[in-house]
Amino acid sequence: MMMAVYDIVLANGRIMDPESGMDRVANVGITDGTVRAITGESLEGTDSIDASGLVVAPGAVDLHSHGQDDENYRVQALDGVTTALELELGVLNVDEWYGERDGTALINFGASVGHIPVRMKVMNDPGGMAPVADGAYKAASESQIEEMKDLMHRGLRSGALAMGFVLALTPSASRWEPLEMFRVAAQYGAPCHVHMRGMGHKEPLTCIEGLSEIVAAAMASGAPINVNHVNSSGQHAIPELLQMIEEVQSHGLDATAECYPYTAGLAPIEGALFSEGWRDKFSLDYGDLEWAATGERLTASTFAEYREIGGMVIAHSMRQDMVDRAVASPLTAIASDGWLKNGKGHPRTAGCYSKVLGHYVREKRSLSLMEALRKIALMPAQRLESVAPAFRKKGRASVGADADLMIFDPDRVIDRATYREPTLPPEGMHHVLVDGVPVVRNGTVQESVAPGRGIRAPGA
Repeated sequence: MMMAVYDIVLANGRIMDPESGMDRVANVGITDGTVRAITGESLEGTDSIDASGLVVAPGAVDLHSHGQDDENYRVQALDGVTTALELELGVLNVDEWYGERDGTALINFGASVGHIPVRMKVMNDPGGMAPVADGAYKAASESQIEEMKDLMHRGLRSGALAMGFVLALTPSASRWEPLEMFRVAAQYGAPCHVHMRGMGHKEPLTCIEGLSEIVAAAMASGAPINVNHVNSSGQHAIPELLQMIEEVQSHGLDATAECYPYTAGLAPIEGALFSEGWRDKFSLDYGDLEWAATGERLTASTFAEYREIGGMVIAHSMRQDMVDRAVASPLTAIASDGWLKNGKGHPRTAGCYSKVLGHYVREKRSLSLMEALRKIALMPAQRLESVAPAFRKKGRASVGADADLMIFDPDRVIDRATYREPTLPPEGMHHVLVDGVPVVRNGTVQESVAPGRGIRAPGA
C-alpha cells in the first residue's frame, strides 16, 4: 500500500485540542486545508514543519477585532490569530465589506451588521468610527427605527455573523430602540455582541444597569447575547458583572462574555464616552488618557484640542487585580478589541494571545494551557457555530477540523508589544497556518499568500 502524501506535515509536535482534551506528541497530516491525520506514525508531505518541542494548537478566533486590514492581519497573525472578526462595531453594507477582502486576506475574517453604522446612516451622522452628532445625541423617531430594522434585516440576510452594538456611544438611543434591533436578530438566531450602555461601578448607569438592559432585551426578544470586554465595562465591579452573567446562564439565557488581558482601553476621543462628566463617572483625569498617535499623556487643553480633531485615545482605567479576575474566569473568552493604524494603537492587537499564553499560563499559573486554548479558540468558535456552521471546524486541533493552527514554544511564548511600541511581535510564536497554508513561518509573515476566507452565516 502506498503511503499518502499530504500537502504539509507537522512533525513531532505536542498536539493540544481543547474540545477533546487530547494532549499528545504526534504527527499531523494536512491536505486541502483540513487536518486529515494525527498519528504517532511517520507521515510524508510535500512540505513539512518540524514542531519538535512545540505546541500545535488551534489558532485564535478573535471575536472583537476592529483593525480589519492587511496591517492588522499581519500583526495579529504573528500573535497566533487565524480568524479576526469585527462583531462589536460591525458594518453597514455586509456584501461590500466582504467583497473588499475576498482573495486578499492573510487570515480569515468576518463581520456583524452594526447598530452604530446603521444608526449613523439613518441619522445622517458625519462621524467616522464613532457618531458625533445626531447618531449619538438624538433620539430616533419611529420611522427611523423602522429604517434601522430594515437595514439590519438586509445585513443578516447577506450573511452577517451577528448584530453589533456600542450603546455607550449612542446615549440618546431609547431603551426601546436596541430592543427592536434584538427582535430582528432573534429572527435569524444571530447573537448580539454588545458594548453595554452602563459602565463602571459608580452610580448612576453602572455596568450592573448596563448588563440588566441587554439581559432584559435578550429575554424579551429571544436573541443570544455576548457581553463585550467585561474588564473595561465592569472596571471595579467585574466580580459583580461575572456573577450576573453566571446567574443568567444558570437560568437558561444564551449569554457569553469576553475580555482582554490589559488594564487600558482604547476609544475614539470624539465619541460620547468622553462627553461632559466622564472624569467623575470613570474616576479618571486627563493624565490617565494617552494619545495613541504620540504616546503623550493629555491635559485639559490637549484633551479639548484632540476631541475637536478626533482620534484614538488609550484610557488607563482598570485595576490589575480586576483584569486578572476577568481573564481567569471560566465564563470569558479572550478577544483582543484590537486596532492599529500606521503602527499606532493598542498593544493588545499584537500581544493579546501571547500575553495569555505566556503571562497567565506560564508566569501566573492562573490558567492551565488547555484552559487558555479553550478561551482563545474553542469558546469563540462555539459562540458562532449555531449561526455559521463553518465554525464547527474551527477552534479545534482534530481530524476533520480546518487546519487553522498556531505552533508555539510554551516555555518562551510571551507578548512584547507596549503602549509606546504597540506593533512589537511576540516571542515564541513560531508558525501559524491558515487553511493549511503557513502565513507565519519561523516567526516571519510569509509574503504573497492570502489564504484567509470570509466566514458568513447562511443568511436567508
